[in-house]
Amino acid sequence: MVCGKLEIDILNSFWNLIEENEDRDISIQDIVDDLSANGIDRAYTTIKTVMDRLTVKSILVRYKVGKKFFYKATMNRREMALDAVQSVAEQFFNGSHIEMMKFIEKECQHLLV
Repeated sequence: MVCGKLEIDILNSFWNLIEENEDRDISIQDIVDDLSANGIDRAYTTIKTVMDRLTVKSILVRYKVGKKFFYKATMNRREMALDAVQSVAEQFFNGSHIEMMKFIEKECQHLLV
């Protein structure tokens, strides 16, 4: 699953809010406020558009309580990261996690020198 920078920022904000309170309903305004508190200032409409895209991608689901919409994640942070790792392995290493790990190990050695 490919996600852009703002999508990842929104998901991280979402997961952080859930970690604080598992039973919490997350609204667009909650995400706008959390992002703003972390130095990421975007318009409400921008966040709504991106969250709607995440819904289309089936990463978030939207539900209504009264007149207000809330969101839930279909994947937690770990599941999303594992999906990304699998995608990289498939795209660049013919699905071989071993080859991917060899590549990462080699690149990390260069970075540490």
